[in-house]
Amino acid sequence: MYTNYFKESGDERFRIVPTPAPDCWIHAENASIDDINRLSKILDVDSEDIKDALDMMEIARIERLEKDAFVVYVRYPYIQEIGLYTATLTIILAKNHLATICPATCHIVGKLLSEKTSIATNMRTQLLINILLRIVQEYSKVIRRVRAEVINQEKDISTVSDKEITELTRKEENLNQCQNSLQPLKEVIEAILSGKFTTLSEKDQDLLEDLLLATEQAEEMCSLSLRIISSLRNSVQIIITNQFNKTIRLLTALTIILTFPTVISSIYGMNIPLPFAKSPYAFYIIMGSVLFIIICTLAFFKRRKWL
Repeated sequence: MYTNYFKESGDERFRIVPTPAPDCWIHAENASIDDINRLSKILDVDSEDIKDALDMMEIARIERLEKDAFVVYVRYPYIQEIGLYTATLTIILAKNHLATICPATCHIVGKLLSEKTSIATNMRTQLLINILLRIVQEYSKVIRRVRAEVINQEKDISTVSDKEITELTRKEENLNQCQNSLQPLKEVIEAILSGKFTTLSEKDQDLLEDLLLATEQAEEMCSLSLRIISSLRNSVQIIITNQFNKTIRLLTALTIILTFPTVISSIYGMNIPLPFAKSPYAFYIIMGSVLFIIICTLAFFKRRKWL
């Protein structure tokens, strides 16, 4: 289902209008194939050219359509209960309309529509830039939050648990999704900035240059956070391996130490003549000898730093 919004320069907020009048913003949320067909008639474009807007896995790109229109596919952070995902948002700049199509619920567009702004709906290029800017800001917010959580986890790396390792893996996946979306988004911004798709005013160029810089900064911050996670994961692996080796050394040393009394008790369990067999102090002599051997073995292991 789609909704028509209209705003003039003197208005504070977007208002809903019943029909898709010229210079209005058409937003389709949880869009269906019927919405695509209806929008294609309103925008005067081929429905086959914009049906990819329903693909949740569509990558960010920009394409020229017929009659001086073009379509921009971008991905925005789409937070679910089981983790962060990215969803497709399609922005179409036609001759008389701007349309946004999302197969899910786009909180970024919803927030923009509910806020006060000086941008009118006939300022389609500035609206496009504003939407892209908010998407980049949302990615930056996600990356900063994940980075802060990772840095806090790095402070107490020696006591990391299985749950925290799983959480670290989830954070890395979130950052990878952000990075995989930011790189093609940067290419889209560069394509718009080239002026091949629409005529840009000086203000639009300045806004796009700032947007491109913000995207590059977000991408660099994401790469840095991924390097931190990689370093942290390697450190955790080293600590776990070291602890495992210590445990193996301890168990091996205990096995060797317990071997001596086992061997002696096995020998004295034989039904044959043995030393001290008839001595009333045989038990104490044997136990003293076993204890002496154990103490010597412990001292040897301690000196070699095996314990």
